[in-house]
Amino acid sequence: MRFLCDHDVATDVARVLRVSGHDVVKLREVLAPDRPDVEVWAYACGQGRVVISCNRADYLALAAATPAHPGVIQLFRRRTHQAEASRLLALLAAAGEQGLANNLNFA
Repeated sequence: MRFLCDHDVATDVARVLRVSGHDVVKLREVLAPDRPDVEVWAYACGQGRVVISCNRADYLALAAATPAHPGVIQLFRRRTHQAEASRLLALLAAAGEQGLANNLNFA
């Protein structure tokens, strides 16, 4: 699967996804950090990347206004990045790519 990790997602979480075989880019790798959310969303949708963010408010309205999109994963902060990655991998195993598309998911 293809993902765009928002600036608030730990690098360790992105690394776990990459090691698990996913195509992952961090926001700062592809866009300037001061780009507005609407531009980030347009990039993610144009590239077919599911957005992973810890800030739910950033992408809720954008996803609701976009009938077809790759998906959004709201990643809840946990005590460790390992716990965050574990919950994310469990979601991916349960939902699959079809379960993420056009949906807001929580991990």
